[in-house]
Amino acid sequence: MKIICITYTVLLFLSSPVLSQEKYTISGYITDAESGEALMGASFQIVELKTGSIANAYGFYSITVPAGTYTLRYSFVGYKKIEETVSISGDLTKNAALEREMAVVDEVVVKAVAEDKNVTSTEMGTTEMKPEEIRDAPVIFGEQDVLKTIQLLPGVSETSEGMSGFNVRGGDPDQNLVMLDEAPVYNASHFLGFFSVFNSDAIRNVTMIKGAAPPEYGGRLSSVMDIRMNEGNNMTYHADGGIGLVTSRLTFQGPIRKERGSFLVSARRTYADIFLKLAKNEDLKKSSLYFYDFNLKGNYQFGSRDKLYVSGYFGRDMLGFSDDFSFDWGNATGTIRWNHLFNSRLFLNSSLIFSNYDYKFTITSSGEKIDITSGISDINLKEDFQFFINPNHTLRFGFNTIRHRFTPGRITATEESSINTYKIRDKFSYDSAAYIAHEYTPVEKLKLDYGLRLSVFNMVGPGDVFKYDENGDVIEEKDYGKGDLIKSYGALEPRGVATYMLDDHQSVKLSYARNRQYIHLLSNSTSGTPFDIWYPSTNIVEPGTSDQVSTGYFRNLKNNEYDTSFEIYYKDLKGQVDYKNGANVFLNEHVESELVFGKGWSYGAEFYLKKKTGMLTGWLSYSLSTTRRKFDRINNGKSYPSRYDRTHDVSLVGIYRHSKKWIFSGTWVFHTGNAVTFPSGKYMIAEMQANYYTERNGYRMPSYQRLDLGATWVHKKTERFESSLNFSLYNAYGRKNAWSIYFRENEKNKKYTEAVRLSLFTFFPSITYNFRY
Repeated sequence: MKIICITYTVLLFLSSPVLSQEKYTISGYITDAESGEALMGASFQIVELKTGSIANAYGFYSITVPAGTYTLRYSFVGYKKIEETVSISGDLTKNAALEREMAVVDEVVVKAVAEDKNVTSTEMGTTEMKPEEIRDAPVIFGEQDVLKTIQLLPGVSETSEGMSGFNVRGGDPDQNLVMLDEAPVYNASHFLGFFSVFNSDAIRNVTMIKGAAPPEYGGRLSSVMDIRMNEGNNMTYHADGGIGLVTSRLTFQGPIRKERGSFLVSARRTYADIFLKLAKNEDLKKSSLYFYDFNLKGNYQFGSRDKLYVSGYFGRDMLGFSDDFSFDWGNATGTIRWNHLFNSRLFLNSSLIFSNYDYKFTITSSGEKIDITSGISDINLKEDFQFFINPNHTLRFGFNTIRHRFTPGRITATEESSINTYKIRDKFSYDSAAYIAHEYTPVEKLKLDYGLRLSVFNMVGPGDVFKYDENGDVIEEKDYGKGDLIKSYGALEPRGVATYMLDDHQSVKLSYARNRQYIHLLSNSTSGTPFDIWYPSTNIVEPGTSDQVSTGYFRNLKNNEYDTSFEIYYKDLKGQVDYKNGANVFLNEHVESELVFGKGWSYGAEFYLKKKTGMLTGWLSYSLSTTRRKFDRINNGKSYPSRYDRTHDVSLVGIYRHSKKWIFSGTWVFHTGNAVTFPSGKYMIAEMQANYYTERNGYRMPSYQRLDLGATWVHKKTERFESSLNFSLYNAYGRKNAWSIYFRENEKNKKYTEAVRLSLFTFFPSITYNFRY
């Protein structure tokens, strides 16, 4: 506590006018004039000084300049610029409310304000996306999904067709940190992966970071997906939603007190279970198949220096057949955030965060009932500061502590059951970090953003700790009491990005990042399932470490109408986890004895071309990459391709605004088939046939390609009401892409083994009615 108090005192002294030497601070919030929502990333410039600032996640900006008369300019993509001349002779608070640029379709272009952030910023491998930007793109089931759209970016690929899971630059799915209003989401999928848990109507902004993430982010090796919920309109009440073939959704938002506070409530549900009630089969009538989710958010401004945010997400999947079995899983998150301005240059965001994921599998037979459960829950305290020293220097620093509780598995049985109640003891840990980052502009053309993160992971009791011999047999067991320190890890994680401007339209960038991951997802599935188990680093399972270096060339064309980038990267991975052949993971107290540990590496090149304005918008992405893994006890110690290794990956997205009534869209994707392990032969054991496997991931699935088409008809659009119909056709030319391949005996001649290809989706049409009031 003394350290915190001293830090506050020093910073308040440094930011006081006594040391300003006739320099004064302009600060305030940049918001949407219609809704009052903060415009994260909006630009503020002082024209005469050719300097400026970028609004943070809460719309706050601050800049310190000499006294004088200046022209202030506020701008943001898709909004009208504001310019105002002011005389500065003291600290000035200046809020700006930007109006949206009218997207009027004429014979040539859709006019909009374009920015060159991709060239001028110190961000690499970073993409920001708003749901309205991809609202008209065709998607499976007709349900707009930010996770599936992210998969169309270079370096990001789906784990399996139609799934929301993704991997980044060859990393495993658990190496991606997915956050909703700062709360980790441990399973981001509905419907066994065919939908994501993120209702796009409730989403304001998505930031995908696959390069050097700032040091305020940590805990994963490959990427960060930072998703922010809408804050709610603090001016007027609105309702919008949609009715589709699979899901329906409704969102309501409005002011708690005009211009001071707002709320948002958003809900979504599938209704396949309703149609099951119409079935003639009694078992189907008693079956369940649906998911639901709720997004809630509220905020309120207390005076000019304090603002409180409260948000939450609650979602659940239900799958059951008659009275025989049921399976439900889901997430719950909650975030309380307090923004405080100590003065015009020192900004604080304090967060208290809760996150929980769990599943429950129930089997009922002959009056016996068995429940199988597993999960993970977190409580997280975060403190994030921003100190705007002057236009060339900004400091970010803070700390956080997460208390993890892991529930590896529990079986609960009725007294009549032949199976005994069984529980693997919960595991507990504290995942803490402190960081500092410095944004620095030493000369006009060079920008630096570098920092250091110190992470510490402590596994604590109560718990049992085992040691195993080479065969996986227990040779030692030790019991720890509550709060006892079992194992501790720590590491320094340096990060940095440098941007050098070649001219006003092009730049080169270089970045380096070290990341440390202390929790792991144990899964035998390539696509991820709700049965997967989150597991901490222990005395046997060490943390994972990644070191990534990347460089790139960024250029804007035709007055910022086009963004282009070319990046190359190399990522070195240590502490990778895999399984022994024939490993038993499910409900295994000694799962650590089934694991093997090794290393990996990934390298590649990524090209991205985006057209931001005009009647035709969209992007083209291409990735060329290689990903390898190496374990002493797998594949005879030889390196082999990761199961997520793809040599080529291409995505082409186009959205054509033909008129005020019609919008047409299309998406084409192609990629090399994933690496996979197939049997190389077969042999007989006791008159039973068994497959013979040689090298790990020595084969490839067939290459994949797909064309999706979409059209949106705007039925009615007035100031008070808007309605439209969205039509989409998934896999328009009906290619039977291989979802899986399995092997079986030939029915006519059992001496022969045949490969059978399973395809999921062919010519899948959807229609959705959307409205906004």
